[in-house]
Amino acid sequence: MPTILIIIAVVLLLWLVSTYNFFVSSKARIKASVQEIGNQLKRQAELIPNLVESTKGYLKHEKGIFEDLTAARRAIASAVESGDVQKMANAGAKLAAVLPAFKVAVEDTPELKASEVVSKLMDELRDTSDKVMYARRIVIDLTADYNVRRVSLPSSIIAGIFGFSELPGLITSQEGEHVEVSKEETKSPKVKL
Repeated sequence: MPTILIIIAVVLLLWLVSTYNFFVSSKARIKASVQEIGNQLKRQAELIPNLVESTKGYLKHEKGIFEDLTAARRAIASAVESGDVQKMANAGAKLAAVLPAFKVAVEDTPELKASEVVSKLMDELRDTSDKVMYARRIVIDLTADYNVRRVSLPSSIIAGIFGFSELPGLITSQEGEHVEVSKEETKSPKVKL
């Protein structure tokens, strides 16, 4: 009988330690993922001045786009300095809103589109944007795993004992185009070659 109690106690202790370690390591991985979002946003913000300088001569008539890009860059720099994940997400969204107008300006200006410098910088911006999106996805997934485990039995007991509170993850607006799918967007694309 004492051997069974010892085995049960050891199993419970191992479960307690592994569950505790899950919560601690999840919080550390979430923090690292948030830092990666900041790192990628900072990289993107540092590319913007080069892009602006490279294209100013070609797009003198598109002054508003450059002002918007500069404002977005400042917002990213401020958000990264603050370390606030929500500010970083908002700043990234601000930049994402400006990029389509810039892409249209590039597409409408054939000599600019053909410029190797602009093409390389556009590729870098696209690559960084993809990396930011991937880093956000990681934060969302890690936070969801942490929060689900925090409220699921029996790990919720450990979360309660050691005070592991809910983590907010990335907060997005509950309204807007990103939460709506139009009838056109549900149709299969038709490709004619």
